Amino acid sequence: MTVTASATVSDFYYGAVTPVAAYLMACLGAALGLRCTTRSLRRPQHRARWLALGAVSIGCGIWTMHFIAMIGFSVQGALVRYDTTKTLLSLAVAIAVVAVGVFLVGYRGGSPLNLGVAGAVTGLGVATMHYLGMAAIHTNGTLHYDTPTVLLSVVIAIGAATAALWAAVSIHALWASLGASLVMGVAVTGMHYTGMAAVSVHITAPVGSAQSSADLVAFLLVMLAGPLLVLLVAAVIVMFDPDMMLGDDLAQTSGPVTAPLFGGDSVFPPQQPAQPSHTPTSW
Repeated sequence: MTVTASATVSDFYYGAVTPVAAYLMACLGAALGLRCTTRSLRRPQHRARWLALGAVSIGCGIWTMHFIAMIGFSVQGALVRYDTTKTLLSLAVAIAVVAVGVFLVGYRGGSPLNLGVAGAVTGLGVATMHYLGMAAIHTNGTLHYDTPTVLLSVVIAIGAATAALWAAVSIHALWASLGASLVMGVAVTGMHYTGMAAVSVHITAPVGSAQSSADLVAFLLVMLAGPLLVLLVAAVIVMFDPDMMLGDDLAQTSGPVTAPLFGGDSVFPPQQPAQPSHTPTSW
């Protein structure tokens, strides 16, 4: 909670509910993105579609995390509203910058130079998404930012993005990727609350009526409905893996392979000899 000369700003209006829910959304987006990237690296003929789904999953996860956390944002003595256009634009920015990073590492590999460039671009984009979402706020006051704290949030965003992209090309085991997604959720959520710690609000006009938190929450929930649906669809695709169900590249294996939750390593079976064990019986 930050106290300014004119207003008290809180990021936890509903207690621990919003930060916990925001963290879980960040973890979900990261987990789906990691599994999609794993699929893309093992199935080059469908690499673009898996990378695109991974980018959308991570981007929606980050954006959803941000605006779920913003449900808990309140300013004493001020009305808080959001500009719809800027809010949706921040979603587009989140998906676009994550796509740049994911496609860079997906097609060019995870060399230190490539990871550094992709992580910087993605991290700066995530920070842009955050502050563009903050610019969507309309209130009877002015928002001010502490510059060192803002710079710290940008550094955290770049570090989180670089770590996420490294994990995407380096960690393929199911439980390892799930563990990585939990760490990435901490980093992304930490970046958000670091950025929010930089915010102070100075009231410039008296409030004519009390803040309607129900109206604000209703607006944000409507905004969140689309990305949440996208994450749900992405989860279904990853879990049931339509490529496997169509049998385009795994149908050539000797036996049926079922996809476990989030597509575990059994999705990518080890290479097996093409029936050499049956040749002696033919003689």
